[in-house]
Amino acid sequence: MTMSTRTLGSTGPQVSALGLGCMGMSALYGGADRAESIATIHAALEAGVTLIDTGDFYGMGHNELLIGEALRTAPAARREQARVSVKFGALRGPDGGWSGYDGRPAAVKNFAAYSLQRLGVDHIDVYRPARLDTDVPIEETVGAIAELIEKGYVRHVGLSEVGAGTIRRAAAVAPVADLQIEYSLISRGIEESVLPVTRELGISVTAYGVLSRGLISGHFSADRQLAADDFRAHSPRFQDENLRHNLNLVEALRKIAEQKGVSVAQIAIAWVLSRGEDIVPLVGARTRERLAESLGALDVTLDAADLVAIEEAVPAGAAAGERYAAAQLAQVER
Repeated sequence: MTMSTRTLGSTGPQVSALGLGCMGMSALYGGADRAESIATIHAALEAGVTLIDTGDFYGMGHNELLIGEALRTAPAARREQARVSVKFGALRGPDGGWSGYDGRPAAVKNFAAYSLQRLGVDHIDVYRPARLDTDVPIEETVGAIAELIEKGYVRHVGLSEVGAGTIRRAAAVAPVADLQIEYSLISRGIEESVLPVTRELGISVTAYGVLSRGLISGHFSADRQLAADDFRAHSPRFQDENLRHNLNLVEALRKIAEQKGVSVAQIAIAWVLSRGEDIVPLVGARTRERLAESLGALDVTLDAADLVAIEEAVPAGAAAGERYAAAQLAQVER
């Protein structure tokens, strides 16, 4: 594995070509081992991964505390190379329920204060609203982040799960480093209207869900039992006939991966990497074993024939089921 780098937008930081998404270490995918999670973050840093992604609402602050501990106990040189990306704004209750989003300027600054404390850092490298607060103009939310940048608490503005119009309005207020949004072989919705705008404006994409929450990792099986608190237990793509259809796509992809001597996960991640230097995949590895497999994608070269074969095996729009349940999809700007 050879770590390469990419730059987030025309004004953002240089980061590793693969980032580590840490949500699953704290929430939404069932239980996770704290010691293994920290060891995985350390292994990622040691391998040259510099982009670490979290949200202040992942486990109601648990994930930021976990990352803070991992950074504090990492070698100084690795800790200094880390670039932390934080999403804010999601409102949750003591029971773990969701109650909307808050993008008011005062709330932005309040969220940032708590994140800085939990992470144990003096600044956040990329700060982004997790979703659009439809009651607050995006100009006001981004303006508050810009004020935090002026005061040294944040380095760069990021966005998450918003459409082309909102991206343009945000970029008119302050330079935007990147848009975080789902993008994978079976989630290609950004290609039509979002990706052309980010490229026009010099904004990168940090792609999450590159393995569609494990669905196209090559490790998920139709008989797998999911805990009630696992997001996938309620995700349309993991239900009944949808799941069987989607796993058939995985088997078609597996044949191509085997011909190249790589894993399904590696070829799926390599496909996202091949989409352009402006795209940085986030891998949601929760263990060192899965991290090592994901990092192996950096050494997978896909030629024109490989890409044609992949597109034939998993055509755009081939997945069955939406990527979110209806209630969650309503909170994503289409």
